[in-house]
Amino acid sequence: MSELVRTLRLRDLFLLFIGSVIGSGIFRTPGPILRQVGGSVGIALLVWIVGGVLSLLGALTYAELAASNPEAGGLYCYIRDGFGRPLAFLYGWCLFLVIASGSVAALARAFSEYFARIFPVSPVAQTFVAVVVIAIVTIVNVWGTRKSSDLQNWTTLIKAGVIVILSAVLLSLGHHAKEVIPALGATQHGGSLLSNFGIAMIAVLWAYEGWQFGTYSAGEVVDPQKAFPRAFLLGSLVLIGLYLVAIAAYLFALGPVATAASETIAATSVTAVLGPWAGKIVALTILVSTFSAANSVILTAPRVFYAMAQDNLFFKKLAVVHVKFRTPVFAIVALGVWSAVLVCAGELGKFQKLIEGVIFIGWIFYGLGAAAIFPIRKANGSRPIPYRVPGYPWTPILFVLAAAAIVGNAVYAAFRDPDQFRNLKVAIFLLVIGVPAYLSWRKRASARV
Repeated sequence: MSELVRTLRLRDLFLLFIGSVIGSGIFRTPGPILRQVGGSVGIALLVWIVGGVLSLLGALTYAELAASNPEAGGLYCYIRDGFGRPLAFLYGWCLFLVIASGSVAALARAFSEYFARIFPVSPVAQTFVAVVVIAIVTIVNVWGTRKSSDLQNWTTLIKAGVIVILSAVLLSLGHHAKEVIPALGATQHGGSLLSNFGIAMIAVLWAYEGWQFGTYSAGEVVDPQKAFPRAFLLGSLVLIGLYLVAIAAYLFALGPVATAASETIAATSVTAVLGPWAGKIVALTILVSTFSAANSVILTAPRVFYAMAQDNLFFKKLAVVHVKFRTPVFAIVALGVWSAVLVCAGELGKFQKLIEGVIFIGWIFYGLGAAAIFPIRKANGSRPIPYRVPGYPWTPILFVLAAAAIVGNAVYAAFRDPDQFRNLKVAIFLLVIGVPAYLSWRKRASARV
């Protein structure tokens, strides 16, 4: 039987880390986050810095886990080894049904919406464009991990390069720099400041989300003991730097008041400095960005389904590796097809918003994955660990608390908003139906033995 090939190097893992995170968040969320903290530039920047540091803590924790157990499946394997197969299966189950597929569907939908801003098309045509995007990244990923990674590298370099160039232009030509310093101070105090800081932090952590996808491909990384710690550390620092520079550029272009009022901050700031024609540049950048992020999901997530199938906890066909391309072809196609189904369903009853609303359940498992470092270390005993996360045990503990805060905030918001409450019920339903599914596959596996 063919096996996966280790072909991803440090450079590939580093660019995959960045490309998985940068979607459309940095082009949209800085305005609402600034508004959430009362227009205080200093507090808003602190939120972005703290959010980046918390993500760094999670990345370093996962780097130890990946270096110690560099097999395909990543996070699924950490939960399996730390807390058992039932919880690991539930993660893989939700990853397939909504976390990965919903992310791909949402990114493809975002691509089609910005495509329509450049080339006006009907809603039906937008859906067709989204499906075509999914088909393209699926085909490339079936074709070969090396080819998909090369595509990921170039698209990541393009979108990161455009962010840097646009930021430099806005910083040099913006006319509102003098308004930034007076707006550094806090406008809220006490409990109000703490509460709004926490809410803004949730949004920032969403903007940093996606780096954990790199662990799924651990079975295809060359020298993972060195690659993961270096790529995850450098990737986290670069992301924090890119985000802070971009936010500063928006502020220089628009000023704090206009920045806080904008829902499409990148397009608004570029248009204000360069003119209406420049909005097309932002739209093109988001096209590349969302395409790259969608490719990163289909490049990595199928490895979880591959690992589940190898454990006899999913369709056995998903463990098949193509003889020529050396990719888990059926796992990739299955994710692509299901993602396309979700895109098409997004036209009916606002199903797309429902999918986006329940993706928060991923953070339950992201926290579990980091917490798995404690039982895994205990099980390893005195055996040498190729890389140890600095600041242990506080590094994983702080990330677990951050993940719990995201989940807790989502649940809290659900009880205040009927639409969000519906999302919560769907999330619980997905988890509940995963239990009989797990029992069914475990029974099949026992029967084979």
